[in-house]
Formats: sequence, C-alpha cells, structure tokens
Amino acid sequence: DELINDLFRAVHTIKGSAGIFGFNDVVAFTHVAESVMGMLRDKELTLSEDLMSLLLDSRDQMNHLVRQVIDNPDEPLPDSIKQIGDGLLEQLQQYLDGGEPVTPEPVIVQNEATSEAAADGVQVSSDYWHISIRFDPSVLANGMDPLSFFRYLNTVGDIVSMTTLTTDLPALIEMNPESCYLGFEIDLKTSASKNEIAEVFEFVQDDCQLHILPPRSQIADYTVMIDALPEENMTIGEILVTTGALTTDELKEALDYQGEHTVTRAVDEHDENNTEVEVVSKPQLGSVLVDKGMTDTRVVNAAVDKQKKVKEAKQAEQQSVRVNAAKLGDLINLVGELVISSAHTELKAKQTEQPELLETAEHLSRLVEEIRDATLGLRMVQIGDTFNRFKRVVRDISKDLNKKIDLKISGGDTELDKTVVEKISDPLMHLLRNALDHGVETPDVRVAHGKTETATVNLEAYHDSGSIVIEISDDGYGLNPEKLVAKAIENEVITPNQQLTPGEIHRLIFAPGFSTAETVTSISGRGVGMDVVNKNIDALRGQIAVDSTLGEGTSFTIRLPLTLAIIDGFQVQIGKSSYVIPLDLVEECIELEEQETEGEYVDLRGEVMPYLHLIDVFGDGGEENVDKRRNNIVVVQYAGQKTGLVVDELLGEHQTVIKPLGQVFQNLKGISGATILGSGEVAMIIDVPALLSRVHRGGFDATDTSQLH
Repeated sequence: DELINDLFRAVHTIKGSAGIFGFNDVVAFTHVAESVMGMLRDKELTLSEDLMSLLLDSRDQMNHLVRQVIDNPDEPLPDSIKQIGDGLLEQLQQYLDGGEPVTPEPVIVQNEATSEAAADGVQVSSDYWHISIRFDPSVLANGMDPLSFFRYLNTVGDIVSMTTLTTDLPALIEMNPESCYLGFEIDLKTSASKNEIAEVFEFVQDDCQLHILPPRSQIADYTVMIDALPEENMTIGEILVTTGALTTDELKEALDYQGEHTVTRAVDEHDENNTEVEVVSKPQLGSVLVDKGMTDTRVVNAAVDKQKKVKEAKQAEQQSVRVNAAKLGDLINLVGELVISSAHTELKAKQTEQPELLETAEHLSRLVEEIRDATLGLRMVQIGDTFNRFKRVVRDISKDLNKKIDLKISGGDTELDKTVVEKISDPLMHLLRNALDHGVETPDVRVAHGKTETATVNLEAYHDSGSIVIEISDDGYGLNPEKLVAKAIENEVITPNQQLTPGEIHRLIFAPGFSTAETVTSISGRGVGMDVVNKNIDALRGQIAVDSTLGEGTSFTIRLPLTLAIIDGFQVQIGKSSYVIPLDLVEECIELEEQETEGEYVDLRGEVMPYLHLIDVFGDGGEENVDKRRNNIVVVQYAGQKTGLVVDELLGEHQTVIKPLGQVFQNLKGISGATILGSGEVAMIIDVPALLSRVHRGGFDATDTSQLH
C-alpha cells in the first residue's frame, strides 16, 4: 500500500508540475493515469499482470512526454509518441469505465452544530468548494445586497447546495429590518481558483467573515504545487499565498489575529546579566488558518514539510559540493604522480641514511597513502543502482518469453570505483539476458522436471580478497556439455580429438560467434554477446568463471579490481627486473625448502600447494641466474585457491600507480599493467588470476612461448 501511494504521488506530482508550466500533453496523459492509480490506491481496482504492464508502459510514455517538453518545448508532439499515448489512454480508459467510481456527496449543513464545525475547519470530504460566509449586520445599510453576490457566484460555477443559517436571528421584537442576521454555507462546483472565488465577494469583504475551503481534489493539487515550488526560503504564509491555497486577505486576517493573541510574560529565570527573562508566546500561524477555516490541515502540513525540505536542502548544499567526473579523474592522476614522487623521495632518504630525513620521508609516505585512500574513496559508488535497473529488464523479457522469473538482488551496498561500475553494466546486461533466454525454462517444462513454475535468478555482489565479486546464477536448465562440444567442433573452435576439462567446456560459450541457440531472437542467439562480455571484463583486469550443472542451473562469477588507478603492491625481484604483486592477494611469504617439495607442489603446513617459478614464466635473467635463486615463495590466494609464486628476492610493500600497457603489449600474458618505481625503473604488475588459472589447469609449460609472451 505504501509503495502504491508513493507511485500515485509521483504521477500526481508530474501532472501538477506540468500544469504549472502549461505542458498540456503531459497533463492530459498523466491525468488519466493518475485516475487509474487513484482507483488502485482506493482498492477499486486489483493489481493484475495486465494492469501492471499497462502502468509500466504508461511510465515509459510519461518519460517520453517529459523529455519532449524539456528537449523540444516549442515543437508539437511527434506522431509516434502521440499514437502510443492514444493507445495507452484507450486502455486506461477501459479501467476507468469498468470501475465503480464513487460520486462524492455534497456537504450540506443542516443545523447550528454542523455549521459551526464547518467554520472551525472540518476536513473537506467532497469534491466541491465549500464557502462559509457570515454577513455583518450593517451590510444592508452599507448598500450591499447579499443575494446579488450569490447570483454572481453562479457565473463562476454551479451552486450545488446552500444552507441558510439563522442561529444569530434575534427575537421578532428585537429585529432591525435594516440589519442582516443571516449566514450561509455553500457548496460550489467550479474549476476556478480560490482567488477567483474570493474576488466575487471583493466589495463586501469588509462587511463579512468569509472562509473558502478547497475540494478534496484541489487539496491534493495544492500539495503538488507546494512541492513544485523553487527551493527558496519562504514563510508558511508566503508558500500558501504563492500556490493559491490562501488569499492575501486571509493571510492578513490570520496575521492580525496572531498579533492580537501574542502574549509576553516573565518567567522565574535570569540570564547571565541577572536580567529577568521574558518569553513571547503566540499561536502558530498554521493552527490559526485551520481553526478559522481558511485552509485545510493537509495543505498547511505540506507547506511545513516544504519549509523543512528547503532548510535540509540548504544544509546539505553546505555539506557537499558537486565535482565534475573529469576533474576527479585529473585529481586521481595527480595523486598517482604524488605517490611516485613520494616513493622516489623515500628511496633517496634511505640512500643518505640520515635519521631525520628518513623519519620525514616516512611521515610523508604515510600522508600520501592517506591522501591516496581518501581520493580513491571519492570515486567509490554503490553498485545497487546498476542492479536495480535490471528489475524492469527481467520483467519485460520474462513477459516476452512467457516465463515466470523472480530476480533476487543482494549486496547492492557493495562499493567499487565509478569507472568500473560504468563499464560493467553492459556485460552484466548480456549475462542476465542470456540467463533469462537460454538458462531459464518455461513454466510447463520446469513443472515437468519437478521444479517450481517460477525460476529464480540471483544477482549478488560482495568483497573478497581485495576484489569485488559479482555472481549471476539461475536454477534453470544449465549448460549441456555435449551440445557445447558439438557446436564448438562444428564452428572449428576445437578439434574433434581435443580433450577438455568441464571448466574449459563451459568457457567455450565465450568464443567469438559461438551460440547454441537454434533460432535467433530479439534477445539473443547471434553469438555476439558472450565474447564481448569476456573482452570487456578482461579490459577491466577482471576474470569471469562459469559453473554449471545440467538440469540444476548455471552460475557466472565475475571478479573485478576495486579500482583501476592505484593499489597497494608487494615488490619482488625476478632475475634482473622488479615486479609487483597486488598486496590484497598476498597471504604470506615463506622460504622454499627443496626437501619439502615434490614436483611442482610444496607442503604448506599439511596443505598441498602448487607453486610456479616466475623466472621460468617471464624468462628474465637467463640461465646464469638459476643458481642464485633464493627460493622465496610468495603465497597468493585468489578465488579460494592458494598458489606459491617463487621469486628471487622480496623487496617489500610498494604503493603502485597502475599504468596501462599500450596496444603493442595487449596480448602479453601474465602481466596486467606497469608501474614506475621510486628509482624511475618500470616494474610490471603480475596478473595473478591469469597465472593461477593456468597453474590449476595443469601447470605452466615454460617451453610454450605462446603461453609466456
């Protein structure tokens, strides 16, 4: 119910705001959509699948209309948008015609008690304006005829009901035939504004007490107009007068009443100068307006809320500053250069061996590290907004495919670099669309296999080992290994005699042009999606893994770095060159004892761990350095798997500014980027995930140069 109310208010706000600026096309469409939403809110309609689809299509149409008036306000509505709108209006009208609209009953005051209640600000429950007027006894003597005002009122609208009040009528013997003792309660049906109604009684405003209460629908319009006001500091009275909920005369009367009832009294307290404290108390303006029947409580509350929002917005503006993304990128680049300069300064300080200089350099290094973390934090955003965009996609695709799919999202508050978020959106969309089209079965097939009609697609994000992990999984059909292999042989991706592990078979779907779809649809089947996904994730220095069980479902696991700019690294020496391993992946460092090894494995406290000689991988140093190896092992962990990287020397932690490799080196295996050391030397950043994937597929063949360079 709360969500439906929020949606109704959103549509109502669009209509009211468009009405203020005269965008009639927007108003015409949203008025009908609002009416249907109102019936849904009032339980006159039940939310069905068809109605849900119609309302979502209506939302899209509103978006087109709003964009049209923003981008091309002086041009007529394009025929394409108009035709879509006419079709939607026809469907919406069917719900209005088929519903049971409630005809509001006019408020008819029948006795003294109810008339006093109306004058005291009873909430209006009809869709008619309610006018409460009490003429002064001297009105006739001043040449004014009350009846003439009622005749003129008929030109503004239709008087639905009018009750004459005789409660102030004296006894016959005391009656003055030249005095007026009557009051009137009137219900008026009109599209006029409050000011226009008040102008009817302009010549008699000094000789009467006039209160005009808006209809129920008008109250909602007032609240919308109040919300649409500019974010400026305004008093309650100014807000109400600006939107037409209050006339200037009514505000003056209320302020005069407030001034007359202001009380200044002394309290038994003293300030710092021992002066007696005076307290000023006066009735709140909103209470006066409501008590005197000048406006409705809901309108006053809307004005108060608007005032609070403006104050909060002003405070928020003082606490935050909008920064252009390009400027933020420039700042991060400068911080990167600062990190390199800091490393150079620290290196020179160590060479001098001066304690004071070493201490200063160390302090500088800590400050630079804090600046680095704070700067990178500015570009960290939650991935939840990207995830939430997929809800509508899942609904629309499931409808097109006649499937029932429930999307479950978790970990939306997980943060990562804004640049990564922007670039991962399209790959996630490809994976999701393929899961919906290929992975999930139709309801009848699922039931035949003992599953529920509704399939579940999970979208989850979390942090792990310094990376962000995004998982997309479904409980659908799963990948058929035999079908994948047959298709791969047909497309000459593999040879008929080639032996593949289950993981390698699953990864065949990332081959260019590979698709097992028998028919091409608007959703998938052309074989141009999954290879693009793989390339985009590679470009982000990420990894994607596939795990599938036939008949149970498929899971895609994407691992991405938190940022593309600066990381903490662990510097090592391999042969003649320095390399950097991402510190988040480093578990520990140990010394390799040959007696504890067996082949390419080592006993790590009872755990069998594979290891890899990096000098064999990168071929840096030649055979002359083989005997000089100190056999240090850097234990790294990625995706739950531990592997040892054998290096010649451990050089310690290093703040690493990632410099991308050029096009010449784009096919370089085992390297994800480069960095500049304090000495000015260029060090390569080791692509640990790529190395581990080869190790756990059966080891690295140092003689196979296609794997190495």
